[in-house]
Amino acid sequence: MRGFVIVASLALVLSAAPTFAQTPPAQPPAQPPAQIAPAPAPQPPLPFPQGAKIAFVNFQRVVSESTDGKASTTRVNALIAKKQTEGADKAKKLQADQQKLQTTGSVMSEAARTQLEKDVEREQVEGQRFQQDAQAEVQELQNELEAEFIKRVTPVLAQVASEKGLQILFNAQQAGFAWIDPGLELTNEVIKKLDGAAAKPGAPKQ
Repeated sequence: MRGFVIVASLALVLSAAPTFAQTPPAQPPAQPPAQIAPAPAPQPPLPFPQGAKIAFVNFQRVVSESTDGKASTTRVNALIAKKQTEGADKAKKLQADQQKLQTTGSVMSEAARTQLEKDVEREQVEGQRFQQDAQAEVQELQNELEAEFIKRVTPVLAQVASEKGLQILFNAQQAGFAWIDPGLELTNEVIKKLDGAAAKPGAPKQ
């Protein structure tokens, strides 16, 4: 079998950086729906240049368009949403206690005021710890899913490269091309084969 090199450092394109302990922002006033222009018809893929020994793959598209990538994104976004909701609840409780201390602290008994001050201090510390733990948990899941995705996509890359007789298969996000023949892109083939492998009986479930 002809050897090849995969120049790629996969990173799941999953979500924006999450925040977990912030109160929800005020909702802007509703705007009338904008007129959306119809999407242009997709262009057919260009033919692969005969005899080419190099090609490239757009890994952002592989992650965002493949079945495995979409499933991974859904799992991470669900965890982020859960942690954001929990963080917002904690932030609201802290805000309410801070407001209570500010408005009624002067008329409380010394014992009650002291206890409320301790509660506020504890909630502040717990909120900071929660945000750190939540970010670590999301990062851990992202790392886990990235490793699983790489494990599944690597044999697909090898199969595509072998079928095309390639010596090098580049990651378009990291190769830094100034220009390259668009016909050398094999993203669609990788997505198709990856989805086909995931659909086979006995394939790992998400």
